[in-house]
Amino acid sequence: MVTAKSQQMASSLARLALNLASPLTSESRPRHCVSRIVFLCVPVFNVGQYRRQATCSYNSYEFFRPDNEEAMKIRKACAVAALQDVCEYITREQGQVVVFDATNTTQDRREVILNFAKENGYKVFFVESICDDPDIIAENIKQVKLSSPDYAGCDKEEAVADFLKRIECYTMTYVPLDDTKDRNLSYIKIFNVGSRYLVNRVQDHIQSRIVYYLMNIHVTPRSIYLCRHGESELNLVGRIGGDSGLSSRGAKFASTLGTYMRGQCISDLKVWTSHMKRTIQTAEALGVQYEQWKALNEIDAGVCEEMTYEEIQEHFPEEFALRDQDKYRYRYPKGESYEDLVQRLEPVIMELERQENVLVICHQAVMRCLLAYFLDKSANELPYLKCPLHTVLKLTPVAYGCKVESVFLNIEAVNTHRDKPVVNMNMIFLLCFKHKWAACTSHSNTRSKKTRSHFFFFLNLSRLVLLPSELLSKGEERCPTDLLYQMDHPSLAVMVHLIHLLLFILF
Repeated sequence: MVTAKSQQMASSLARLALNLASPLTSESRPRHCVSRIVFLCVPVFNVGQYRRQATCSYNSYEFFRPDNEEAMKIRKACAVAALQDVCEYITREQGQVVVFDATNTTQDRREVILNFAKENGYKVFFVESICDDPDIIAENIKQVKLSSPDYAGCDKEEAVADFLKRIECYTMTYVPLDDTKDRNLSYIKIFNVGSRYLVNRVQDHIQSRIVYYLMNIHVTPRSIYLCRHGESELNLVGRIGGDSGLSSRGAKFASTLGTYMRGQCISDLKVWTSHMKRTIQTAEALGVQYEQWKALNEIDAGVCEEMTYEEIQEHFPEEFALRDQDKYRYRYPKGESYEDLVQRLEPVIMELERQENVLVICHQAVMRCLLAYFLDKSANELPYLKCPLHTVLKLTPVAYGCKVESVFLNIEAVNTHRDKPVVNMNMIFLLCFKHKWAACTSHSNTRSKKTRSHFFFFLNLSRLVLLPSELLSKGEERCPTDLLYQMDHPSLAVMVHLIHLLLFILF
């Protein structure tokens, strides 16, 4: 039997996840692709990338021959270097899950990984993909390996022949996980890209989520169509949320969408909508059956529902400012945040992974979350992804990513996108005097009940700016020093640590 990695599966999880206990906060260095386990951002340390950097160029399958001693030394050194970077990343960023992506087909290599994990106190979960179906292997090579960086610019027939010989090299030393000898290890075996699974010793919630994810995804060629509802009456007047019907242009888009989807000639297309009037009216124009998901409803703006952004800024200036500081985590009063929405969409995403061709008619915030999932976008990027009205995004999962085709259906609509506010980097937090004091640190949301009034001073080169407390902190909101962590500037983290030190001294 041959382990044939499907890169569509491997890029989502790869072969090894090292489970940790603290929250993930950043990407890996050197930067590799970032995997996803239902919005749990996971850095992938791909040993192939290290090997390509070490050897500059790929010659042939000869490099993978088990009797090529020089190459074996290079491969081992690359694996060790990747593990060292895993340890550095975990220590620096306090990661929760890391993917170590390599073949790991020998007992010796797995022992190296297990010893490394034991020394550092990590949990290990192996993912073994086993394929003995020649047709699946051939399709895997055609769809995945020919797009590998190893074969960039190479003739297709030569690339196929070379990779088949590389598989033979792996076969010479391949030792699968043994159900008896390795019974104390945590692992999942995936046979022929999901026709059968074998799961052993799942130890915690993270590992169970990994198993759930792997048992739901598939590599069958398909497309996912994402679009927003047609322009609504509230869109026309610049009001957010609500449950209004379509405008005349929105109705025209719905009709045009039906024509476009029929032109795609998909016999088994499934159509999903939210429970909101504007998505249902859009789907009705298609003349096909559709399924309603409450989880696809637009983000709940709470007390700001059906208000314009100008009205929010006028009536709730502190909320408006807080949202601009951290749009992903900001929660509307009595409403939701993008972070809440991400969690709400988890069952939708799992079902999308199980399905083949699906048209999802949804809303701007929802579409951003779904798009961020398939394109591996960060939490900071997610709330600012452009999802215009009357435009269909056709997503086609491929090896090493997801192909996106944007199709504007030529029906004019209002622009509801708000760009990310530009932070004035000349404005540096200088000092914070608090009277209405809510004790906090950058790593904790706990607060004391002790309160005083407060003022916040900023230095803007030529003048000192005073912002009243009402604009920055009230009740349950975050400490203003936390907001500085959202600004992308190398000196701000140091500044905030100094501020915290001053606060402890002063108070």
